[in-house]
Amino acid sequence: MRAEAAPYQQIAAEIRRSIESGKLRPGERAPSTRALVRDHGIAMATATKVLATLQQEGLVHSRPGVGTVVGPPPRPSATQQRAPEPSLNREEVVRAAIAIADGEGLAALSMRRVATDLGVSTMALYRYVGGKDALVLQMVETAVGDFPFPAKRSTSWREGIETAARLQWSAYRAHLWLPAAVSLSRPQALPNLLVHTDAVLRAVSGFGVDASTSLYAAITVFGYVRGVALNLEPEARAEQDTGMTADEWGGHQTDQLVALIGQHDLAGFRALDFGNFEFDYDLDQLFEFGLGIMLDGLAVKLQRMRSPLR
Repeated sequence: MRAEAAPYQQIAAEIRRSIESGKLRPGERAPSTRALVRDHGIAMATATKVLATLQQEGLVHSRPGVGTVVGPPPRPSATQQRAPEPSLNREEVVRAAIAIADGEGLAALSMRRVATDLGVSTMALYRYVGGKDALVLQMVETAVGDFPFPAKRSTSWREGIETAARLQWSAYRAHLWLPAAVSLSRPQALPNLLVHTDAVLRAVSGFGVDASTSLYAAITVFGYVRGVALNLEPEARAEQDTGMTADEWGGHQTDQLVALIGQHDLAGFRALDFGNFEFDYDLDQLFEFGLGIMLDGLAVKLQRMRSPLR
């Protein structure tokens, strides 16, 4: 028995039939990624894969300022071949890449896609950013740098860490692809990221702990904020795919959850009176709640290890 085709293949086949039957004619606009998301209830990454498949088959192509249109890409005329590339700078390239990742996810990002959006050849981009890996690093640096530290430094160790953590959270909130683009175990040596690490190191320096403990404290803060933020993009995608918020989805699971609580004698859940308890799931509130707990624990841990707070 033949396995059912993946959703992106099914949608691509539907558009392919429309092109072959003449329903979609050469030069006409093909469905955009946003239209595919809206009409088929799929994720943005899936919609991007649909159009990429059709482009690889030469059935559609991207046209700057228009979008995706039916037909293979036109061959450049001799005049077009001699025309100079538009003037660019690294900032424009990086901002264009960030706009793509913000709107469609990091999976939609490619050097070819950025070049198309900017109306230049793919090779032209390599003068400014080197390649995709280097481009993503510049995107991280720029996205984090858009949320600078205040000129006035914090007056206490706790305020210093809270400031760094909340700035990181704001950057992750603005750019849902960002948490997955930074690494905990192999941190990227980027100035704007190092500023955040330095802020935490300065904050814990008043405890007089050794260098290893200071670094573990900084990594713990970074890991906590990034760990919660990694849920932002999947939750946004799930809401888009299902048309339900996390609270609405949870409401549909209540009956099943109540049954499982009774079946397995889950006393902790039973004490919540889950069938009559409305829980407001909010990632911002979760972040602040966890940040407070982490800092309370960090204070106790560092005080025990060395000297009292300043």
